[in-house]
Amino acid sequence: MSEPRRRGRMPAVSDADIRRVARSLLVEQGPDAITLRAIARELGVTAPALYRYYDSRDGLVAGVRTDVCTDLANFLAARLEGLPDDAAIRFFAICRGFREWGLTHSREFTLVFASPAVAGITSAMQQFGEPVGRLFLGAAGRLLTEYEVITPPTELIPPELRDDLIRFQTDLLRVLAESGQKFPAEKLDLGVSYVMIQFWARLYGHVTLEVFGNYPITVSHPDVLFDATLADIGRGIGLVAG
Repeated sequence: MSEPRRRGRMPAVSDADIRRVARSLLVEQGPDAITLRAIARELGVTAPALYRYYDSRDGLVAGVRTDVCTDLANFLAARLEGLPDDAAIRFFAICRGFREWGLTHSREFTLVFASPAVAGITSAMQQFGEPVGRLFLGAAGRLLTEYEVITPPTELIPPELRDDLIRFQTDLLRVLAESGQKFPAEKLDLGVSYVMIQFWARLYGHVTLEVFGNYPITVSHPDVLFDATLADIGRGIGLVAG
């Protein structure tokens, strides 16, 4: 009876290899293409060989999201280089950079900002302590320090929203305390919290519509529309979009 042939050794893989292939699949095919089986096939190994790094797809997706958020934060930080040291100019530059990145990285945008939360993974902007959140918070903190931002009186904030805004305040202050972020916590009242949420909702909503081509009309000059929207949002809180 002949001895069975010894199988060749499978190539060694690393966490960096896995995430590199996962990111490539994301860019080429979209978030649904990120599977342990597909990555193993690309690396020439069996899916169980990846379990030493990730015991589920959700864990892998969380890792890829972290990589994407780090890259986005670096992209936004680069957009600030060489700009005047003015809080409003730099804040609006971050907003424009967010749109620019979304339009040129639509599938990464989908994964991080337009996919349902899985296995307790929240969206990037809910993770205030993560790179993107820290960047936005730092810019917002400078605005509150250097400018008089117009906020509504407490009595004009819908009562049904106040508990949610208080929880937002609590979570944000905790992250600020833990991270040492420079942010005028004494100014973070309900009015400021309300304005921050509305500002993000309008910015995110506009960028999302544009990234996915869901404007209700054909827009010949989308840059002009975005700048007009940003200026309108700024005027609403007493700022000029520089």
